[in-house]
Amino acid sequence: MDLQLTGKKVIVTGGTKGIGRAIVETFGAEGCSVAFCARNAEQVTQTANILKASGILTYGGVVDIADGKGLKDWIVQASNSLGGLDILILSAGALAMGADETAWLKNLQIDILGAVNAIEAALPMLEQSAQKSGDAAIVAISSTAFINASEPSSYGAVKASLIHLIKGVARKNASKHIRANVVSPGMVYFTDGFWNKIEQQSPAFFQRSLERNPMGRMATPQDIANAVVFLASPRSSYTNGVNLIVDGVLSDRVNY
Repeated sequence: MDLQLTGKKVIVTGGTKGIGRAIVETFGAEGCSVAFCARNAEQVTQTANILKASGILTYGGVVDIADGKGLKDWIVQASNSLGGLDILILSAGALAMGADETAWLKNLQIDILGAVNAIEAALPMLEQSAQKSGDAAIVAISSTAFINASEPSSYGAVKASLIHLIKGVARKNASKHIRANVVSPGMVYFTDGFWNKIEQQSPAFFQRSLERNPMGRMATPQDIANAVVFLASPRSSYTNGVNLIVDGVLSDRVNY
């Protein structure tokens, strides 16, 4: 299926590794120009060089998502470098576990305020794009952690708040043909990622967690990227305000 993404201009926050990196590469493979950011300058440079070598028009930026003004400025700069903006992907996350004040602040700063600031900066460019093509899109990465509340969790609560935020963004901007959706992954495994570290540090717990997956494996970043790219594409132009759970039926709740 042609996703009708050729020539689209995309910004991805948190695009140097894991899910974000897979999203950047997948949009590039679909013929998009992609700007991405992360905090680590060396990783940004390495990623940009690899993408450019594969023929992807890319613009990398060193950005601390917690710096609201810096993030907004970069969104505008990246859009100008790309020549516009059709799609915004909110992939950066603090992944701070626990319920102490430090974890709450990290998750709120990155996952919620980062999304708020990025959307605020991107909306004028997305509106211009939607006026021309009839469709622009925002996709945020949440987590199936929003489902569970067996103990106090800043991570799960903030990921739930992100879903609420994006639903409101979708409703407010639907008449402008700017869509906003969420993808909520389950367990995602990649080198140097959260579950890879658990595997190394606590192999017994990792094995028990793996056995909870009815499909017999954890997701790859590419599994999640495929869902994100489809939701952002014009092929999904009437899908708006949804939270798509991509967890290989790990969760047993009915979504309705």
